[in-house]
Amino acid sequence: MKFAFWAAALVIGYTYFGYAGWLWLRSRWSPWPIQRGSYVPAVSIVMVVRNEAAVLERKLQNLASLKYPENLREILVVSDGSSDETNDILSSYANQINLRALLKEQSQGKAAGLNDALATAQGDIVLFTDARQMIESGALGLLVENFADPTVGCVSGELMLGDPTSGEAARGMGLYWQIEKKVREWESGSGSVVGATGAIYAVRRNLLIAVPTDTILDDVYIPMQVVRQGARVIFDPRARAWDLPDLGKSREFNRKVRTLSGNYQLLQLAPWLLSKQNPIRFEFLSHKLIRLVAPFALLIALLASCFLAGPIYRIALILQLAFYGLSLLAMMQVAKGPLARMADAAYTFVVLNTAAAVAFANFVRGRKTVWVR
Repeated sequence: MKFAFWAAALVIGYTYFGYAGWLWLRSRWSPWPIQRGSYVPAVSIVMVVRNEAAVLERKLQNLASLKYPENLREILVVSDGSSDETNDILSSYANQINLRALLKEQSQGKAAGLNDALATAQGDIVLFTDARQMIESGALGLLVENFADPTVGCVSGELMLGDPTSGEAARGMGLYWQIEKKVREWESGSGSVVGATGAIYAVRRNLLIAVPTDTILDDVYIPMQVVRQGARVIFDPRARAWDLPDLGKSREFNRKVRTLSGNYQLLQLAPWLLSKQNPIRFEFLSHKLIRLVAPFALLIALLASCFLAGPIYRIALILQLAFYGLSLLAMMQVAKGPLARMADAAYTFVVLNTAAAVAFANFVRGRKTVWVR
């Protein structure tokens, strides 16, 4: 029982503190700077949408307003079997901006849509984005500057959860995302990032390969293929896109389950990720896979501390119960003041680990998670 407790504690400690600490040290002991410079290639902006009429017009206006030479920029949008006014909006904007729309009658999923768009893309650089998030006007130029470095094959921008006028959210999912971005920053500072931000990332077109059908995490699969070919995947926090910090508890939870399910799918689609063919295998295991084990380590630590005698195990039990109690306060929305921030953090932690457990259950049962808008 003691072995189980300390093994679980080691997994938890490494998952949430050890890996980040190692990255922080590595980025200082062995930095790998990026040689940014003046570079203005042709860019293809790619987006796959389905029934996004509510936000699509705003997004197209956002893309058209990006500060980048119009003659070097094309917008490719695939409508994946949309049944609302999405196709009408795309048709109307085709006459206003440099937009090419592919209107598919039947939905085939995001991966198929990406492959269709990439088959016609002309730019040297391909920018991937989604319909909901708004990209800052100078972000595209900032992303492209990184490709002046010949070692860079993919550049991820930064997703800001909040409002551009009031700043980024610092509670709940916003706090989690801030921590996640620090990990990406340290990965980038001394090597490559494990994945990219789906709302804003760019790739050299000559490094792109077809995305397998039904791929959930194209923003991890594509960057990892770039790394496999010997190029770097970096994170540039200067290039930003904005999104809502909270889309509703049910939608946020389902989205997280889908993301974590995608990690299991990656192992099926690309088993080479666990082999020597993956130049950042250690980072992939530490950043993506060990988080799938964390919920079970948390459960083992709690159960073991219930049955073990001794002051250290009593203290551990009290701390765990207090932490989970805080998450209940957040769920019931009764915490106030500084306690509310702590409760939100605890609640987010519990939700994320619950989502990981659900993703594991889906994987065991063979239940597929499909792309939804």
